[in-house]
Amino acid sequence: MILEKENLNIVMFQPEIPQNTGNIARTCVLTNSKLHLIKPLGFSLDEKHLKRAGLDYWPLLDLTIYDSYEELRNKYKNSTFYFATTKGKGYYDEAKFKQGDFIVFGRESSGLPDEIRDSDPERCIRIPMIKTSLRSLNVSNTVALVAYEAIRQMGFPNMK
Repeated sequence: MILEKENLNIVMFQPEIPQNTGNIARTCVLTNSKLHLIKPLGFSLDEKHLKRAGLDYWPLLDLTIYDSYEELRNKYKNSTFYFATTKGKGYYDEAKFKQGDFIVFGRESSGLPDEIRDSDPERCIRIPMIKTSLRSLNVSNTVALVAYEAIRQMGFPNMK
């Protein structure tokens, strides 16, 4: 059952791995969040790995695809955007999320481009991790962590 107003807007900037996007799609359906994909995509939306990860949730997914990040921003000029990045100064649980906010996640291989992060550095958030030679958590895990924290702050609207 899709509700009238989404809890969150999850934005994937040029995702590269179909399994991650499939997992994120499933998280979006189960949290009543809309998924926004920014091209180019590193896979076809028909790809079997994408469908397998999302299983039977795909028909329930509220999905919009954009040719560019600018197209998304122009469509939602008055919305609040947060940027999940290892370069963020604030932690994800310090953000004050509200229903309808956008959370932007970067490519699996390189994260968000500087120009997107630099557009609003105060809204760049990160998940604390130990210092290591590894880059970061898997993006689908990151989406789940941040989305559930945001929805927790909202009091889990329309959720059991």
